Amino acid sequence: MFVTPAYAQAAGGAASAFTSFVPLILIFAIMYFLLIRPQQKKVKQHQKMVEALRRGDQVVTAGGLIGKVSKVKDDGEIEVELSEGVKVRVVRATISQVLNKTEPAAS
Repeated sequence: MFVTPAYAQAAGGAASAFTSFVPLILIFAIMYFLLIRPQQKKVKQHQKMVEALRRGDQVVTAGGLIGKVSKVKDDGEIEVELSEGVKVRVVRATISQVLNKTEPAAS
């Protein structure tokens, strides 16, 4: 008499194990499409912007400084002129926005 309820609960264990993982899979899929994918897209866009920097572009740094690019170096740095005669070295990754883009010279 005590054995019968235990057998009734054990029936259908494989199907219930899969259905218990469905909400977890759905939560992961929603998090991927709402958080991870847009963040990766934003990072790629920022990398493109930083790689396309050239002399004469007006930029905003992460610290809020606005200046004009005076020299682009290969080692991940750029030289930004904040005002006449005031130049600072800035890490490329800290450029947050390009305000005015210069056009390449016609050849």
